[in-house]
Amino acid sequence: MTTPLVLACLWGLCATLIALGPRRFHWPAAVILIVLAVPLLIWVGAVHGVIVALLLLAGAMSVLRWPLIYLMRGLRRTFGSRKS
Repeated sequence: MTTPLVLACLWGLCATLIALGPRRFHWPAAVILIVLAVPLLIWVGAVHGVIVALLLLAGAMSVLRWPLIYLMRGLRRTFGSRKS
């Protein structure tokens, strides 16, 4: 297995262990996981191709679903339809 895939597996393991911890650590850890996931996904995509990177992105989105939901709510509130 290549280094990017090993690091992606470690990222997933860390995300799982963080999820098992106390709730007060979830949001700070989610920010760190997101910051680490972006270059990791780019690296995996460069080495293994777009399909593998998209599969890992789908896995990361399932792990980090609440930050994604809050982001979508904020974007919808900011750029959503405006009634006159």
